[in-house]
Amino acid sequence: MSSAQPLILVPGLLCDALLWHHQVTGLAGRASCWVPDHTRHDSIAAIASAILQESPFPRFALAGLSMGGYIALEIVRQAPERVQRLALLDTTAAPDSEEAGDIRRAQMALWREKGADAVVEATLPRAVRASAQGDAGLRATIATMALDTGYDGFVRQQTAIMTRIDSRPGLAAIACPTLVLCGREDVLTPPLAHASMARAIPGSTLVQVPDAGHLSTLEQPEAVTQALAEWLQR
Repeated sequence: MSSAQPLILVPGLLCDALLWHHQVTGLAGRASCWVPDHTRHDSIAAIASAILQESPFPRFALAGLSMGGYIALEIVRQAPERVQRLALLDTTAAPDSEEAGDIRRAQMALWREKGADAVVEATLPRAVRASAQGDAGLRATIATMALDTGYDGFVRQQTAIMTRIDSRPGLAAIACPTLVLCGREDVLTPPLAHASMARAIPGSTLVQVPDAGHLSTLEQPEAVTQALAEWLQR
């Protein structure tokens, strides 16, 4: 009988299964991974509900990066009994600020006027660490995920993010083994915010990954995979 643990990996905004490619490969044999589609609904609650309905696993470990973290927190709210472990990567429990909402609306307008490539170029400086922004392979992966998401999916995702609730009041109720991880150079959801989130979740483990920004799974895949492997063993 296989000892692989069921693991749901939820991508971030403008991301898909490519975001988790290294982790799916690196955790082979230890985790049976499923990456859901999170482009079809325009609220975090509806996305989480769809994932719970479509999940191939009755109970599972759950990891989400950025927008995936917002969704993961909502899944825990809706069905805490199904979540055996939780990993929150490069994310926040706080709702969007007014400034963040303005930036998101500008990004949607930019795609409408100039296309996906313009959005990728505009967001890249905050999505990855400065020293990785010239990495052609990384840029190509990010551009591919954006094109695969498509404009309509992007608008639904941004709408869901802008209207999400404040998850901070529920952090203290999380009872499963929880990993809080971020790139040390993440400027979108900085390390200090992750430290605060980890303090609010009883018994959680905080990991900061050196030489990584917001897309830590792509920037430092081996370090992130190792942290997830240790989390799955706890």
